[in-house]
Amino acid sequence: MDAKALLGELVSKGVADIFIITGRPLSYKRGTAIEPLNDQALLPADTEDIIAQIYEMADGRSMATIIEKGDDDFSFAIKGMSRFRVNTYKQRGSLAAVIRVVAFELPDPALLSIPQSVLDLTELRRGLVLITGPAGSGKTTTLACLIDRINTYRNSHVITLENPIEFLHRHKESLISQREVSIDTISYATALRAALRESPDVILIGELRDPETISIALTAAETGHLVLSTLHTIGAVNTVDRLVDSFAAEQQAQVRMQLSMVLQSVVSQQLLASSGGSMIPAFEIMHCNNAIRNLIREGRTHQMSAIINTSAAEGMVGMDTCLLSLYRAALITAQDMTTHALAPEALAKQAGLV
Repeated sequence: MDAKALLGELVSKGVADIFIITGRPLSYKRGTAIEPLNDQALLPADTEDIIAQIYEMADGRSMATIIEKGDDDFSFAIKGMSRFRVNTYKQRGSLAAVIRVVAFELPDPALLSIPQSVLDLTELRRGLVLITGPAGSGKTTTLACLIDRINTYRNSHVITLENPIEFLHRHKESLISQREVSIDTISYATALRAALRESPDVILIGELRDPETISIALTAAETGHLVLSTLHTIGAVNTVDRLVDSFAAEQQAQVRMQLSMVLQSVVSQQLLASSGGSMIPAFEIMHCNNAIRNLIREGRTHQMSAIINTSAAEGMVGMDTCLLSLYRAALITAQDMTTHALAPEALAKQAGLV
């Protein structure tokens, strides 16, 4: 089975993800549905062969990590076709892989319905900006749009720390240094410490995974850098609580104090199937005004939603408010609205469904 030809066929179909798993036909996701490419179930030898070819296309990357540790992350590109983000793993004793198709060209924010108030975050010169949401919600794409906007309009040194690198940024008005964890550096924390000595203006961290990385990111934001990163949380309240709860109890008061000073905005996003069959994003946007900073400092994060919902004039919007507006515009169904809501019963009542 020719893996390169398979990838070419699937890219031409406009797929988002490719699944190579024993016992099922090679499958792909387009929109929200997973479909088989054909009716030929893959055998263990088939998946191993395809995955070995993928490693070879990734500049002959060694398979030692997947063999020894059971999973591996990397990316590669095929000229004239696309870039691919790959996660390989073992399951039931055989090899498997999920491949994300990443376009060469950076996406157009307007086509992705990214609000202008989110794009305007690139005008910040310091502090912490977080893009949050579940896996597959488009966080990396939104970050790529923000970095491209900085690259287009600002004269800065931008350092990105990613695992793996998805979108490639060419130098425009800014200098762009893209580092990939496990290839260019051993960890986010190590690369982040080094970045502070590399005269950055903007630092992108692929994900705030552990207390050490979070702590260094807060320090970087305190010392006059703009830090952009992601978390797998939905909503600003959950995001702040997750950051604080990552630390031991005796450290949490200090972390709340740091966050209250450096956090600039939390943008939480989800992707939903629109009535037209395409994907449409829903955004919650929280900007840290004095009221929000006081609530973070005092540990009263549960009250933040009320501030968000009453601060539309400052560019804020709650997730459920955004979902309701999409529903009223007939862009999503009532079921999708309540499924993705933070307070589904209250939202259903507000929409007149109960």
